[in-house]
Order: sequence, then structure tokens, then C-alpha cells
Amino acid sequence: MENSPQETSYVVRYGNLRALGEFTARQLPPLARQSSVLIRSERGTEWGTVLREATGETRNYLGLKQPTGRILRMTTPDDDDERDRQLRREEEDFVVGRQVIADMRMQMDLVDVERLFGNDRVVFYYVSEQRVDFRELVKTLAKRLQVRIEMRQIGIRDEAKLLADYGDCGKPVCCNTHLREMPPVSMKMAKMQKATLDPNKISGRCGRLKCCLRYEYDTYEEYRKELPAVGSTVVTRQGTGRVVAQEILAKKVLVAYEGQRVLVTSLSDVITVAAGGKKPQVEKPSPDGASQA
Repeated sequence: MENSPQETSYVVRYGNLRALGEFTARQLPPLARQSSVLIRSERGTEWGTVLREATGETRNYLGLKQPTGRILRMTTPDDDDERDRQLRREEEDFVVGRQVIADMRMQMDLVDVERLFGNDRVVFYYVSEQRVDFRELVKTLAKRLQVRIEMRQIGIRDEAKLLADYGDCGKPVCCNTHLREMPPVSMKMAKMQKATLDPNKISGRCGRLKCCLRYEYDTYEEYRKELPAVGSTVVTRQGTGRVVAQEILAKKVLVAYEGQRVLVTSLSDVITVAAGGKKPQVEKPSPDGASQA
């Protein structure tokens, strides 16, 4: 996908759900990071923020085979004023939407409302535990607001992405900053990292397990495979014993030796696994001083 000499592509963040896309710009001066622009996406005209110039690497990361849309122009002070007016109207739209949903006794919770530039359409984000027939709701809202209506069902994590602010760590929640996709997280990940299993302490603003439990899991899993399994019999420089626990990041195991001695043993001190597991790969120094398996 080559661009013409007058055309440059940029990675742009846009929409309330902070979507990322590649947008082409023609006959425009170079755009700096954080430049505010108007874009044409599949939804219509909307505001966006330039993150960087697009490359083959960013296209692969975003999983794109062709541009998402195009950049129309940089925003002006009038556009900024219009954005402020739209934000105020979104608050009014939310009140109207919530009232209509209540009047129609629909089993759904309204989460957020988004107006596109120029009133192209209004997007209502909602959560629901079941499938909702919102055809009559759309007709009623379109009549009340005199604009095209789009209903979009989102999940619990997306709700946090729209509404949450700060996590327990004191920083802005990951889903509303750098996360492009929210990876699956399991209790197994918390157990392996020896995190507390108290749901109140390992749950995020969405009520689900924290996304950050996923960040270091691959490293823990890689290191765990190098260590003798718990319950296996090992021969070490200190003797023969049974592995009773693993210290994964330290690459050490807790071994119960004969005579009820329990010692922390480094992976490099394990000679072989006599039973219950594979012999671990011990790193050996190479001639140049670097480590190799």
C-alpha cells in the first residue's frame, strides 16, 4: 500500500471508544503528534487525534490491509467551539435516552452518548444481559432528537473504558489509555503470580479481573517451564529432595531434603530431575561472557 507523493498516512485515535485507525491526508502540511483533526470514517465525519505517521509496522499492529478513512483537515477554533456545544448536547441526549428507555421498560442500561461532527448521527452505548429489540426505541429517539440514531451494545469492560478514570494503582485505567484490545484474564494468572486471591483486590473498575494480571503472565509461564515441577524429585548439589514450591521470577525452587531440611535452591544448582518432571535447561556462560541455554 503505497502513498502518492502528496499523500501521507497517520495513525489516528477517534471516537468515545478510542478506536485506532490509519487515515490518509492529502495536500496537508505534516501533522505533529496530538494534532486535532477532522476525519471521515465509516461512521461519518468526526474528531480525531493524530498519534504518529503510519508505517508498515503500525499497519501490521492494527491488522489493517487498507486505510480506515481520510483526514479532511486540521480543526479550527470554530470546530473546538462546536465540539463544546456537542458535548453539552450529548448530556441532554443522555437524559432523553434514559427517560425513553425507562418509559418503554426496556431491559438495558444506557452508558454513554456520542454525537458525531455536524450531527451526522448520535450513538447510544448500552449494556444488557440479553438481546434487545430496540427498533421502536430508535424510532422514538430519532423523532425526539431529529437525527440519525445508532444503538451499540457494549460489554462490561467497554463500559469501564468509557466511564472509568483511575485504577487502584493511582494511574489512569489501562483500558482508557494504551490498551487497544482487552486480553482475557483468568484466576490462574493471579495464582501463578502469587497475587492475593481476594476478588475485591484483584478486580478492576469493571468488576472483572484486572487487565494488568495479563501483562507479565507470559514471562511467568516461560520461566515456570524451565523449573522442575512441584512434587518432582530432584538431584542438586545439596543432595536429593522433593520440590515443594517454585520461586518463578527468581528461577529458584524450594526443596525438601532428607532430614527435613527445606532449602531454597537455584535452578543452576539442579543437576537433574529424578522423577516427576523434565530436566531443566540451565543457562551456561558462553566464551564471550554472555549467557546461553
